[in-house]
Amino acid sequence: MTQHTNWDNVYEDAIRWIREAGQEIMASFRTSFKIDTKSNPNDLVTDIDKQTEKFFIEKIKEAYPSHRIMGEEGFGDNIEQLNGVIWFLDPIDGTMNFVHQQTNFAISIGIYEEGVGKLAFIYDVTKDELYHCKKGSGVYLNDEKIKPLKTTNLSESLLAINATWVTENHRIDPRTFSPLLKKIRGTRSYGSAAIELAYVAAGRLDGYVSLRLAPWDFAAGKMLIEEGGGICTTVDNKEIDLLDKNTIFAGTELFHTEVQKEYIQPALDQNYYLRTPSSR
Repeated sequence: MTQHTNWDNVYEDAIRWIREAGQEIMASFRTSFKIDTKSNPNDLVTDIDKQTEKFFIEKIKEAYPSHRIMGEEGFGDNIEQLNGVIWFLDPIDGTMNFVHQQTNFAISIGIYEEGVGKLAFIYDVTKDELYHCKKGSGVYLNDEKIKPLKTTNLSESLLAINATWVTENHRIDPRTFSPLLKKIRGTRSYGSAAIELAYVAAGRLDGYVSLRLAPWDFAAGKMLIEEGGGICTTVDNKEIDLLDKNTIFAGTELFHTEVQKEYIQPALDQNYYLRTPSSR
């Protein structure tokens, strides 16, 4: 049986810790930091990523010892079920941007109970923009409540998509999204899934597509978008698995529905995909 959680306290604690961690990350720009690679030369991690994750884990475990943590850098818990309260933590989403540009990276935290989103935070550190929500209370950017997502025609829409997914690759046929890019107003790519999902929740973007994200990448953004009235699913419109890597397609209700109907489903019907879209 899940213990009672005072979500107001968790909300306040998380915001305080996020801002404290953000200050430490900003201070790191004045010093040198160590850069390593993980799965490939483009999959970077720094000692700041690791230190930030350890900082959050220490704070969470001290204040909420029954809560579990799934963190990108592997210092959290081994989570195989969604029971209880779980913090999905990415200490620096957009590490390549952090290393090369010192901008366009974010702290991302989604807190779920029994698989249901309760609190979400995405903090764009250098811009001092904190996107946050409590289930049922709307989405906020710092202290200002964000208006519910509005309906936008495809021809007036902006989509966040990596150029990889409209060129030759081993996951998806370029014919799936290339026609859409000719229809919409434009595309953007910020190099941080958390920021791009936050921008959808804030109405700065109408949609976002990625073919491979981990739970710590999308947990916070998924909740923010759904709290704002948008939709977040796998690319082929299936429910997202919070315990595994997923394809992700998020957007306003109209954008998500129209793109699914007019572009994604026809591609599936004609076997454009090189792999099953929901698979990692």
